[in-house]
Amino acid sequence: MGPPDFKDDIAAVAALDEPVRRALYEHVARQPQDVSRDEAARALGISRLLAAFHLDKLVKAGLLAATYRRVSGRQGPGAGRPSKFYGRSQREVEISLPPRRYELVARLFAQSLEDPRAVPAREALYEAARGLGENLGQQARQRGGRRPSRQRVLSLVHAQLEANAYEPYRDGQVIRLRNCPFHQVAQGHRTLMCGANLSLIQGLLSGLEVRGLQAGLEPEEGRCCVALRPADTRITGPAA
Repeated sequence: MGPPDFKDDIAAVAALDEPVRRALYEHVARQPQDVSRDEAARALGISRLLAAFHLDKLVKAGLLAATYRRVSGRQGPGAGRPSKFYGRSQREVEISLPPRRYELVARLFAQSLEDPRAVPAREALYEAARGLGENLGQQARQRGGRRPSRQRVLSLVHAQLEANAYEPYRDGQVIRLRNCPFHQVAQGHRTLMCGANLSLIQGLLSGLEVRGLQAGLEPEEGRCCVALRPADTRITGPAA
């Protein structure tokens, strides 16, 4: 469950840089129902051909969705060709540099608040984070084949950390994380969010069935508080 492809999001936002295309998108998004090419062209005072060109570019970018239907409602021979209509797509586009995953932390908080057990809120949050990490790890493990090599498993760990905006890099035998996906939340609640990050990554390692590698807290300004070290190295656990 990684984030949408970053390159696709950039391309989608870049598609709105053209003024006519952006105006068409805003017009379609404001309408209570899908819009035809003719309706869009009239609304902006442009040709139907130009409207169709830009509307289809927005569909290609994933910002609009196209459907076909006959305006007359007639069916069968002689009913004419169906017209193309446009509406806002269900895709959500969000660009953050450095990359952040605030929707993920919101989902974790919501899940922990719905925990039916009478457990402390922090414990519920950490369990939700660990469960998410295990799910990510299990999904990645399935892609790794029946008996993945250690190198393959480590590459899956790296790929999952990268997909979730941690920006992993090697520091000798240690895997450090250049970026905290929950940066703004962590600024005011560092202990809580460091524990959530650690629980998520521990769950990821568990789901991937990683041997000989453990995650622990190694806080340092300018990067995520979690580091991954060989299992025989002493590191700390979740914050209390």
